[in-house]
Parts: sequence; structure tokens; C-alpha cells
Amino acid sequence: MSCRRHRGKCTGETAFPKNSLKTANEGKRMKKIILTGGGTAGHVTPNIALIPRLKEMGYEISYIGSYNGIEKTLIEKEGIPYYGIATGKLRRYFDVKNFTDPFRVIKGMHEAKVLMKKLKPDIVFSKGGFVSVPVVRAARACRIPAIIHESDMTPGLANKLCLSAAAKICCNFPETAAVLPEGKALLTGTPIRAELMNGSRDKGLAFTGLDGSKPVLLIIGGSLGAASVNNAIRRILPSLLPDFDVIHLCGKDKLDSSLIGTPGYCQYEYIREELPDLFALADAVISRAGANAICELLALKKPNLLIPLSAKASRGDQLLNAESFRKQGYSLVLDEDTMTDAQLLEAIHTLYDNREKYVTAMTHQTHKDSVSMITELIDRIAFGDKSA
Repeated sequence: MSCRRHRGKCTGETAFPKNSLKTANEGKRMKKIILTGGGTAGHVTPNIALIPRLKEMGYEISYIGSYNGIEKTLIEKEGIPYYGIATGKLRRYFDVKNFTDPFRVIKGMHEAKVLMKKLKPDIVFSKGGFVSVPVVRAARACRIPAIIHESDMTPGLANKLCLSAAAKICCNFPETAAVLPEGKALLTGTPIRAELMNGSRDKGLAFTGLDGSKPVLLIIGGSLGAASVNNAIRRILPSLLPDFDVIHLCGKDKLDSSLIGTPGYCQYEYIREELPDLFALADAVISRAGANAICELLALKKPNLLIPLSAKASRGDQLLNAESFRKQGYSLVLDEDTMTDAQLLEAIHTLYDNREKYVTAMTHQTHKDSVSMITELIDRIAFGDKSA
């Protein structure tokens, strides 16, 4: 299929006219970008953080994700046109779906090419997840530049499959650049949603119904939840609640009906609009160690206890993320595989008692304006600046 664009076809023609930067900046036509990424909220929220700035820069924004993934719900709430494609997970382990999902990826790439022809983007920005693979590969086939972002210490499989098709690769950790193709890596950090920095403690109290008389512990298991962390927190609740109020973001379908109405314990499947207020209310946070989550904690300077996803259930990226933050003095870390309830309870008290030490360490870190860095890179790559 030929994916015809306003600046040429998928094959043969020059992709970047010399006067395209001038044309875009003079406002003679709308600049266009496709964002992609999904599977978990961590593959979506950095894209959401870019949206306000991209709008200010004059971009018409579209989003490509899976048919019914969490990204669809999150992006449609932003009022961004959303297009679903077929997608499949490329697993490192044996599963019957390994025989069928490659065909879904091929179908997704065909659908992505059709969308490239329809939407005529100047550039694609990908935050990863398996839905991004057909989108980035289709962009390459259509001679549309793509930038991908890798938040973790080492690239995930989806991003590895996109490295050769990417014009630039934004990364979060200095160590990551060493394993990326030479000349493509750029240390940008992770885009943080501006609204996270503007939460209100009073609004958090009003939303949760807590009275503010005790320190508040916020538990974040990720958009899909964390069963082992959820269970451990609930087992030690009787020992926690005399000293802390607990706000528990436990994931979809993971509420415990037997605990509804427990004084000092608030549980929610997922929070979006009120999350800044809950962060403002929290004195300490327990979290998984996904890169986006820990970068938000760093930006907010929240004392935190990280319980990274075990290598038995992942490729081990969260273990590397957590160890990096531990070494820098930003986080206290527990091993999920060996953690006991008593150790978890002790770690929570240790974290709270030493909270100022963690805040001080986070205050001394060098802050990157990731949103500005990435959106400026997008503009340069989209309109033909080969030196970007």
C-alpha cells in the first residue's frame, strides 16, 4: 500500500522539503502529530503530559491505541481523536497466543498504514507498549519520522522492535544511552503532567473524607493493580491504622468489599482527576517501581517505599529502576519475593520517621524540563532538522 502524504509518498519521494519548517512556523497549515502507546497507564500518562504544550505549538493531535485498552479511556477523556487498531503481545515465554498474535500485529500495521494515509501526520511520538510496534513500523514504511521514549533502565521488547525505525530515542536514565543505537539517544527524563504539581491537601481531605489528624499513607499499585502488595497492605491494616490513614489505589476489580467503611482506610480502583490532591495529602507513598511512577514521586519529592515487580513476573526493569533510586537516596526498597508482613510494617515506619532525609536527597537532584525538551525535539525532527 502506498501511504500518500502532503509531503510525498511512502517510497521514492523526498520526505522533508527544505521549506517545510518555515511553512509550519508561518502557520500556513496545521502541524499534525500522532501519539501512540498503551497497555498500562504508564504508557499513556507521559503522552498526556505533552498534549497541552503540543496544542500551544499548533499541533493537531491524534492518538492510535488498541481497540479497548486503558489508553482509549484515558485519551478520550482528553478530547483527543482516538483510533483503535489490532495488537498482539510478543511474549518471551511459551503461550498458545504466540501463534496467533503475530497475525494481529500484521493486521495492526496494515490498519496503522491506512491511518497514516488518512491523518497525514508530520511525526509520530511513541511511549511504548505493544500497540506502538505496528504504529512505529507503519510510520517508517510511510517515511514519517518517529520518536520513541524509553522510561526504564533497559528497553522493553516493544521498544527494541522499534529502535531501527526511530529517528530519535528519548530516555530517562543515563545508563540507558549506552545500550541504544549510537547517535539516536537523548536524555530527556519523563514528561510529568503539570496538574500533578498543583494538588490541594484540603481538596484531598474533602474527597477522601479523612480528617487530617494522622499522617497519610498513599499506596499505588499501578493501573492494573498489584495483588501481592494489595494483600500485604490489607493484612497489616490493623497495625497501620492506629498510626496512619491509608489511601489505597488497588487497581481495576481489586476492591475488598469486606473493608468498605473501615475508618481511616479509603480504597479506589483508579483515580485520575483527584490524583494531584491525593499526592498533596500524602505524607509517604508505597509504589511499584515503574519508571513513570517513580519519576512522578521524584518530581513531587514524596518519601517513598518501592516494591518493584519481581523478575519472576517481569523482565526485571522495575528492579533496576528501584535500585537506581535507592542508590541515589530517593527511595527505600523492599524485595517482593522475600518481604514479610513484619518487614513491610517496619519499613513503612522507617520511611516515615526518616522522611526528611529522602526529601532532601530528592531536592538536590537536577530537574529536567522534559516536556519542553521533548516537544522541541518533536518540532525539529518533524520539520527536517537533521542535526536534532
